[in-house]
Amino acid sequence: MTQVTHDVSEAFNDETNTVVGNDPIVLFGEWLELAHRSEVNDANAMALATSDASGMPNVRMVLLKKFDQEGLVFYSNTQSQKGGELLSNMQAAGVLHWKSLHRQIRFRGQVQQVSDAEADAHFASRDRASRIGAWASQQSRPLLKRGDLAKAVAVQAARFGIGEVPRPSYWTGFRIVPLSMEFWIDKPFRLHDRLVFKRSSIEMPWASSRMYP
Repeated sequence: MTQVTHDVSEAFNDETNTVVGNDPIVLFGEWLELAHRSEVNDANAMALATSDASGMPNVRMVLLKKFDQEGLVFYSNTQSQKGGELLSNMQAAGVLHWKSLHRQIRFRGQVQQVSDAEADAHFASRDRASRIGAWASQQSRPLLKRGDLAKAVAVQAARFGIGEVPRPSYWTGFRIVPLSMEFWIDKPFRLHDRLVFKRSSIEMPWASSRMYP
């Protein structure tokens, strides 16, 4: 396994209390690359937090599929519980925690749906069984018997035969456009390192600071 230092990024300037380049997305990419070399499974797994109309929070694990300067992208069924919560409250938060690195990144921000073209392209990249499963599963609804799901998969497999399996209209991607990102590094005696980036809106530049643990 790759040996990874626990020291904070050398990009952080203690005298000015800023990060050189001041770009959390670049730093995010560097950490995620380290995680892909260190984590045994699913380095891109993240805890996604949403809330319903009453403000009751909800959290579950999803897979981060893409990130760039526009935000962090994952895919879901809009008819699921999280899909409904995202559509009714277009704000979310997430955490990626890597035990092997003693690091984590948490973020929160505004949510946007990806374009149909982007969703189509990602859906087409999935293996055929997963595409059929997206049609068969009534996500987040009661399932009386496990066998009912197997039957639904068989029905959809027969329906599409050897032809193309298109993207269901209710299956799409969501992009979290972060307004804050925190990079956390485990340190002895719980004197952890915390680097925080914030901006007041998606049009504004990032400001960085170091926080007490």
